[in-house]
Amino acid sequence: MKDVTVIILPYVVLLAMILIAWPTTTWATLRADLTHVDSGRGFTKRELLSRMAARSTARAASLARAATAPVARGTTGKEDINSEYLVHLGVGTPSPQGVALVLDTGSDLTWTQCACTACYKQPFPVFDPSASRTLGVVSCTDPICSARGGLPLSACSVKGNQCRYGYSYGDKSFTIGTVVEDTFTFSGSAAAVPSLRFGCGMNNSLTSTEASGIAGFGRGPLSLPSQLNAAVFSYCFTTIVEPGSSPVFLGTQDSLGDDAQSTPFAPTPARGGTSSFYYLSLHGVTVGETLMPLNDASESADGSGGAPIIDSGTSITMFPQAVFQSIREAFVSQVPLPVADASETGGLLCFSTADPKNVAVPKLVFHLEGADWDIPRQNYVLDVDDDDGALLCVVMLSAGDHDMTIIGNFQQQNTHIVYDLQANKMVFAPASCDQL
Repeated sequence: MKDVTVIILPYVVLLAMILIAWPTTTWATLRADLTHVDSGRGFTKRELLSRMAARSTARAASLARAATAPVARGTTGKEDINSEYLVHLGVGTPSPQGVALVLDTGSDLTWTQCACTACYKQPFPVFDPSASRTLGVVSCTDPICSARGGLPLSACSVKGNQCRYGYSYGDKSFTIGTVVEDTFTFSGSAAAVPSLRFGCGMNNSLTSTEASGIAGFGRGPLSLPSQLNAAVFSYCFTTIVEPGSSPVFLGTQDSLGDDAQSTPFAPTPARGGTSSFYYLSLHGVTVGETLMPLNDASESADGSGGAPIIDSGTSITMFPQAVFQSIREAFVSQVPLPVADASETGGLLCFSTADPKNVAVPKLVFHLEGADWDIPRQNYVLDVDDDDGALLCVVMLSAGDHDMTIIGNFQQQNTHIVYDLQANKMVFAPASCDQL
C-alpha cells in the first residue's frame, strides 16, 4: 500500500486514538483471486493513465518519506491513490464473509473494516465479527502485540486484555482497531486456514473505497506469507484493460518453464532502507539502441542512491529524475513523432499520432542482477485513441524529488512473478495470467 511503513506517532497520541500464536503448519499451495481496482468501472484509457499517474506519484512520495522520516504527508483529494489489485478472501465461520483487500508487497499488517465506529463507505458489507464462531481476540501479552512482533504502535485496552493497534500510511490512510484471529478461506483453492492474525479496523481511512482493507505481503512477521510459513508466493496480473481476474498463490510453485529468469533480492540498504520492501539490483536500462548503465546495484544513474524495489502497490514504474530524463531523451530520439504536452498527460511521455497501434517503439530492457527483463510492448506503452485524439504513451514516470526506483505493476502485467523467500530471489516469466 502507499507507504509500506507505519507512521510513528507520539505514544500519548496513540493512547488517545486507541484506548499470533504463530501457526506452525506449512500449508499446501493456496490460491486467491485478484481484480484490478479500476476493473469494470467504465474508465477510458486516457482516464486510466491519469489515475495511474496520480496514484504512482503519491505512492512514490509516501514511500520516499517512509524511508527517511517518521511522519509523512500524503496526497489528498478525490483521486484514488491506492494500490491496484484486490485480493478476494473469505473470513470467519461457518459462513465466510467476503473481503477485498489491496495486495501490498510493501507493508505487513493485514486488516479489514470491522465493528466500525468510524469507517469509510465500502461497496459491500463490512465484516461482522459477531457472526463468526471462530473469531478470537489477541491478548496484550501475545508477542505479536509489540514492535518486535510487527506492531510498532500497540496498546492494551483498559478492559478485556485486548491488543489494540494503530497503523498509518504516508498518504494519510490509517486503521485503528483490535488485533484478532480467525479462519481465512482461499476460494481459489477451497482451503480454510485457521487462526490468522489481522486487524479488526474500527476507525479507518483508505484512499480506495473499493477495498475493505489491505493484505500485507511484505517481509515482516505479520504479513500473510510469514503467518502461513510460505517459503514462496507469487502473483500474475492481468492487464488493466481486461475485466477478468488473476491469481495470487501462496506455497510451492511448479516450474515456470524455459523462459523463466531469476534475480536475487538485494539486501536492505543501510541508509534509509525499509525491511518490508523487496529490493532488487538494477544495473542498467536499455531503450532501443541506447544503454543507460546505473553506477551500481544500489545507486541511481546520478550516483545519488535509491535502491530499486519491486512493488505491487505502485501502478507505474518510476525512476529518479536524472534517470527518467535519460530514458525520456532516448525515446524521443528514437520515435519520430511530435511529443504531446506533458502537463496534459500527468507527466507521462506521450507522442501524438493518428495510428498509435502501428507505431514502432524502441525495446525496453531492465538489466537486473543475473537477468535481462525484456519488457513486452504492452507493458510500457499504452495506445490511447478517443474523442480527444490519439496518443502513444510511454508508461513510466519521474519520481521527482524522491530518489527512488520502483518497478510498478503496469510493467508486471501478464508476467508470473514468484517471490522465493527461502532462496532469497525473484523468479519471473511471461504468462497468460487469466489461464493460470
